Amino acid sequence: MASSSISSVMKGVIIEKTGGIDVLQYKTDLPVPIPKDGEVLIKNDFIGINFIDVNFRSGRYPLPMPHTLGVEAEGTIVSIPSSGETYGLKPGDRVAWIGSGAYAEFSAVSASKVYPLPSSLKPGIAAASLSQGLTALIFINKCYHVQKGDWILVQGASGGVGLWLCQLLRAVGARVIGTASLDEKLKLPAQNGAEFTLNYTSGGVVETVQELTEGKGVAAVFDSVGAATFDAGLKSLARDGTMVSIGNTSGAVPPFSITELSAKNLRVMKPSVFGYLSTREEFVGWAEKLFDFVVKEGIDGMVWKTYPLEDVAKAHEDMEGRKTSGKLLLKV
Repeated sequence: MASSSISSVMKGVIIEKTGGIDVLQYKTDLPVPIPKDGEVLIKNDFIGINFIDVNFRSGRYPLPMPHTLGVEAEGTIVSIPSSGETYGLKPGDRVAWIGSGAYAEFSAVSASKVYPLPSSLKPGIAAASLSQGLTALIFINKCYHVQKGDWILVQGASGGVGLWLCQLLRAVGARVIGTASLDEKLKLPAQNGAEFTLNYTSGGVVETVQELTEGKGVAAVFDSVGAATFDAGLKSLARDGTMVSIGNTSGAVPPFSITELSAKNLRVMKPSVFGYLSTREEFVGWAEKLFDFVVKEGIDGMVWKTYPLEDVAKAHEDMEGRKTSGKLLLKV
């Protein structure tokens, strides 16, 4: 069922090759996608920016070309197909979604990855929360099931996922050590649940962890930074500890010998949140938990800045230059 008022062209951002921010092309005459069976057409209002978008744009992960970046947004359903499972979704529903092709005015999205939003949620919060909030929530349950009293090291605690980790870990009663690349970035982790904070570029992470944990180390490390922090994270783990490599804002983790894990029986994971959201039931179940937490705790999405869609190159430049703390959004 489609609305006759939908234009045939839209604003959006495409890339036709990988590279720097110069490959991002803002256009106003892109064709509006036509939903296939089981997809819904959504008019996006706010689009979440994630570091994986930078990785796709730069060519770290392969993509078919041309391509519209972006894996999450919030907006309103404007049409649904005449066939296929759409899970009771209907035009006019305000929703958040994960998938692909978010850097656009309209996106055709699998209905299985579309979540109807609570009416109490203010605009923009869902786009700021969905991907990074789900990542943090799922990883502290599935990659390492954090328990009350566990010591946890969050590397890159001032970033979007890092701040979500701090809040969620505090909620379950963990003791959180948060790191960031600049002293001025340590305030946000402290405000959002990190009991102790330190600048990882100054060194001393391993020594501080050992001192705080009385020589035992942390039960788990959640690392969004990559090359600059991975080695210190491994050395900070307690016996039987778990390293969860989430991102690589400082560069890819360099090769290391697997025998380094043996002495303390360590585990290393490089998970993808989408691997935990394969089914409709998984997606809805985790999304319900996330937004229940958002509403109950009054979370505002921790937005650092909202950019007009046409300023997407500036947003990527700021994120890639590690000038940001918290979430970046695009406004259509």
